Amino acid sequence: MPNVTVQGSKTFTVEEDKKLVLALEDNGIDILHRCGGKAKCTTCRVEVLQGNFGPLTNIEKEAFERKGIEDTYRLSCQVYVTEDVTVRPIMTESSTNMDVGPRPEE
Repeated sequence: MPNVTVQGSKTFTVEEDKKLVLALEDNGIDILHRCGGKAKCTTCRVEVLQGNFGPLTNIEKEAFERKGIEDTYRLSCQVYVTEDVTVRPIMTESSTNMDVGPRPEE
């Protein structure tokens, strides 16, 4: 099973092919997902420091373009953990004082 390392926090093992946003939330990592995993708000974006989630999905490209965000990030609600990765959440509840949002679907 792959490991997810969150910069400055911890490392944990997750089931292969689990959505990254759910892996983070289930392991107590502070990350937003205001739209509930529908790639509309882009608050669940992460910087990938090590590892790979494959090419950007079309929905990620569209969301980043719509919001004017660099496409060097990934939306944790749109990627699945298939190998060891190290990430850094960009927007968190504690840094923004925003509500997390509804739990994304599996």
